[in-house]
Amino acid sequence: MPAWGEWLVLLACLVGIVGTILPVLPGSVLVGGAIVVWAVVEGGATAWVTAVLACAILVVGYVLTILIPGRRMSAAGIPTRTLVVGGVLGIAGFFVVPVVGLPLGFVLGVYLAERVRLPDHAAAWPSTVEAMKGTGLSVLIGLVSTVLATTVWAAVAGLT
Repeated sequence: MPAWGEWLVLLACLVGIVGTILPVLPGSVLVGGAIVVWAVVEGGATAWVTAVLACAILVVGYVLTILIPGRRMSAAGIPTRTLVVGGVLGIAGFFVVPVVGLPLGFVLGVYLAERVRLPDHAAAWPSTVEAMKGTGLSVLIGLVSTVLATTVWAAVAGLT
């Protein structure tokens, strides 16, 4: 692959990394897609092993972004129904408020669902705080996985 092509892959990976922090773009998909395109163009076993390894890191990261925060919230006593309401409002928020609507909608949904379920603000607030921690943890896990996949690709691309 020509040097300018590798710069484009790097740019796509960097945009994907930013997409994990600001949920405008599907960061992991963008990083994985860019690395797979690089493997197609580059060809050879080394490129494909790199792409498979990077994609495996991204898949594991994606699974962990769901499992770890979900388990923490369940352990904190937040019912599944509350998480579903948070998810629905998060998706709606994504379309209503660009960039930050997804996490804001999720946290607002958790608060509203807990406010309906529990007697007052003081009882609903701890669940909301736990949801905010879970959201932050999810973003952090996604960021780490995309940076790790990009680093694997950059190391191999720099050597070949």
